[in-house]
Amino acid sequence: MYRNRSLRLLFFGIGLAAVIALTGMNVYSLYELRESSIEAAKDNKKNQIEEFTRQVGFRFMQPFRGVRKLDVEYLQEYYQQHDDFPQNLKNVLVEASRDSIFSSIYFSPDEKDHCLDPSQPIYEFEHRSREFLEIPEVSELVCDGLGLARSRMKVLLDDYRWNNKITFDSHRSMTLSMINLEQRQVVGHLTFLINPDYLVGDYLAVKLKEKFGPSDQTGIVVWLRDYMQETILAESEAGYEYRRDLQIDIRQRFPDMLDNWILHAKIIDSPTIAASNASLTRNLIVLGLAVISLFGALVFMFITAKKERELAQHQAGFLANVTHELKTPLATMQAAGENLADGRVNDSERIKTYGDHIYNETIRLRKMIDKLLDIARIDSGQTTVQRAPHRLDDLVRYYYESHKSYIESKGFEFNLEIEDDLPKVRVDSDHFETILNNLIDNAVKYSRNEKRIDLQLYKQDNKVHLAVKDRGIGIPKYARHQIFKKFYRLEDSLTARTKGHGLGLSIVENLVMTNHGEIRIEPNFPQGSIFIVSFPFISEEVTAELSEPKKTETIYNRVDIELQ
Repeated sequence: MYRNRSLRLLFFGIGLAAVIALTGMNVYSLYELRESSIEAAKDNKKNQIEEFTRQVGFRFMQPFRGVRKLDVEYLQEYYQQHDDFPQNLKNVLVEASRDSIFSSIYFSPDEKDHCLDPSQPIYEFEHRSREFLEIPEVSELVCDGLGLARSRMKVLLDDYRWNNKITFDSHRSMTLSMINLEQRQVVGHLTFLINPDYLVGDYLAVKLKEKFGPSDQTGIVVWLRDYMQETILAESEAGYEYRRDLQIDIRQRFPDMLDNWILHAKIIDSPTIAASNASLTRNLIVLGLAVISLFGALVFMFITAKKERELAQHQAGFLANVTHELKTPLATMQAAGENLADGRVNDSERIKTYGDHIYNETIRLRKMIDKLLDIARIDSGQTTVQRAPHRLDDLVRYYYESHKSYIESKGFEFNLEIEDDLPKVRVDSDHFETILNNLIDNAVKYSRNEKRIDLQLYKQDNKVHLAVKDRGIGIPKYARHQIFKKFYRLEDSLTARTKGHGLGLSIVENLVMTNHGEIRIEPNFPQGSIFIVSFPFISEEVTAELSEPKKTETIYNRVDIELQ
């Protein structure tokens, strides 16, 4: 038995661990799927932002797409001979000057640095005349751009592979360095001053709104931020304010340009993410219900197996107990019968004593067999009911008068209190007698020192109530919901010494419910027990309309029945 119990616990633990493991794996998989969906959506948004920066870069580089095709060695020779550049380069510069991003264009020969030596020439391109005009001085913006370009070319010149190099001075200027790759020599620098007002207000701000806003459709808000000045230059949607404590999902710089500017993006709620979250919620709900059902099934099977094992133990104990109790009266009857049959007993007093023994043991056997038959009928659903209008006060009073002398002979004080004018109820009188017999039987068996039983009959809430009170061992709170179960007995020292099978209260509850009544226990522990049986009463009008039941006689034992 212990081995089987250990195996059940082992397999229950294995099943429980499997449920927990599978649940954990499924939850992990669901979250991983959600995270991958969100990451895919985020990657998509990041690709869109990267595409936006490439489009901006393309806007800057578009006028100079043909520079790589120019022969810089030829440009250098042409400039040395004519102190000017050929028309193919000027065409490129004219196209650039038409773009509102650039405000002006300057040229400085590499070997002549006007910013360090003002006597050296520097030229401004006039797009109308298509000429380079020497000017006396230039702004610091031009010199800063030229300085960055010259410094960078000193580092890159030896290994550089293209005939031009563009260097940005943040958002202020763009310098194009022309390189003679054959001689590894910089011919000169073309500096393009950038118009910041147009770049931010008329280009980037407009492109951001066209590309990303509104957020309720795209699920993203993008800000253009100057992190050196800590200012927001433009945003895709004006309704969302940028805050320093805001959790930024994407940060993207411009490729090799606009160094101090960076795009910050916050993913609000894209349709993909919303669908992923909704799918996660649905899957978690379904998984939760499935796990609860599976876990409940495991617990149910474990509890059921445990109860079946306990029931089997109770039944085995019950069978052994009943077998023993059947043998006891049979042995007594056999011994008395043998003494009478042998003729060894001639005294009339002794003959009467042996006859009483045989009769009482026969009654005891009949009671035990009746209980077993009651349980068998209940289990098979064959309990017969003959409910008819009765006055419970008459039935209780008759029982009280018939059993008072016997109960008092056991040392009990037996009291009866009946309220006046009680209405009739519909019950089976035989069932009611069985109910009362079992309740009184328990009161007698489980009383210790104070031996007193009180019967109270009263009406309340359209019901007639019968209260059976004793001063016995009582029923603790934890056992009150179990005492009506078959074979259940309180684990108490007095209970263990008292004969019984745990069937009486189970029979009582079934018969009460069969007669449409109720039974409950009032808390009275440890001074005793109070069982209250209630039946709904019927009005006088309904009673008059009911047909008279067939006259039946409830047969009571002609002698006091020995209570077990």
